[in-house]
Amino acid sequence: MNKFAKSILSVSAAAIVATATLIPAGLVSAYGDNTGTKEGRPVYTLDQINAGELGDKITFNSIVNDGKIGDERNFVGARKTNGNATVYNANSIDVEDGEVYTIRLYVHNNSPKGTDGVAKGVGVSFALPTAVAKSQTIVGYLDADAPATPTRYFDEVTLNSSDDFYIEYVEGSAQYRNENGTFKLADTVINGKTLIGYTSMNGEIPGCFKYDGEATIQVKVHKSVNAKVSKTVRIKGSGAKFAESVEANVGDEVEFQIEYVNLLQDEVKDVMIRDVLPNNLEYVENSTYLYNSNHKDGILLPENTLTTTGLNIGAYKTKGNAYVRFTAKVVDKSIACGKNQLVNWAASTVLGKVTKDDASVMVAKTCNDTPVVPNTNKIVATGASDMVLISALGAGGLVSIVSYAVVSRRKF
Repeated sequence: MNKFAKSILSVSAAAIVATATLIPAGLVSAYGDNTGTKEGRPVYTLDQINAGELGDKITFNSIVNDGKIGDERNFVGARKTNGNATVYNANSIDVEDGEVYTIRLYVHNNSPKGTDGVAKGVGVSFALPTAVAKSQTIVGYLDADAPATPTRYFDEVTLNSSDDFYIEYVEGSAQYRNENGTFKLADTVINGKTLIGYTSMNGEIPGCFKYDGEATIQVKVHKSVNAKVSKTVRIKGSGAKFAESVEANVGDEVEFQIEYVNLLQDEVKDVMIRDVLPNNLEYVENSTYLYNSNHKDGILLPENTLTTTGLNIGAYKTKGNAYVRFTAKVVDKSIACGKNQLVNWAASTVLGKVTKDDASVMVAKTCNDTPVVPNTNKIVATGASDMVLISALGAGGLVSIVSYAVVSRRKF
């Protein structure tokens, strides 16, 4: 392919992968590259590319009048996932609590040489902020091996709100799409280069519009929070990974894990953690352990108040985290015939604000030798006393134990 099309009308419909980008007048996105110069990489118009000014050089996202997205340096954009699928906001977007947003990174090898101008080692990555704020900036990176010039390109889009919020990456949402279809990308695309390609994700992308594509991820907005709480579960002693839910039988012991992360910029003290067990799950005494940077192998907490008044797990610096693990036993107090979902809530209270998450234990019960019915009986601890206790956490520090200061994050 020797020439670029001079307008979008010259590109076949099958080749149109990237959707339109909305760039508000007067706004310029914070884009850049690793050229090491203040001016950044050279840019071109379609007419200049067609006139041969690029020559044999391989470069990405450097056309200023691309008929698809406009200025290709604005290659990262955002839109509401369930909104208009054809328009991305290239610089900023106002976000709503609980909504999911798609972040797009457009990829275009500007070489007019087609398969004779293949870029290799092409990969993408996204950097997501982790603190609570009224503005969250997501940066997208595009990398390619030499002789591509530059070898790294970046652009950003900002999510704004009048309220503090944090963003959560939607696991499994990363993908790359071009005219050959949609390819799933690993979750390591967050903060780690992940190869993309044309016919396979081998890092090779020829030049021209025919071979362009877009990498996308999804993020969810959470407002009015100052912490992240994640609740997971596994069968006690199984050695399995913790998950959102687990299948168990009456008499089994299950191990729950509560992760707390401080999302504020400042240190917080007297972090209260409480767990609300539903009927048919009983707390096993002396089974609560705390893991953090001071206690990497875990420390037994002698107070058996996690599922009653809660526990004070100490002070945590920004992004500091902790894990609380405990054991519960599946009992049959009111398990119905069929499938039962026992929903277990965990909550943190910091500075008067409550953050919650849940995990489920699935229990099947056969009655009178009849098969288990497909319907699920959902059992959740939602009594008034439960909600009052959750809201009261942290009011005066109901339980005081040794201060477990955390200065770094650790996964177990």
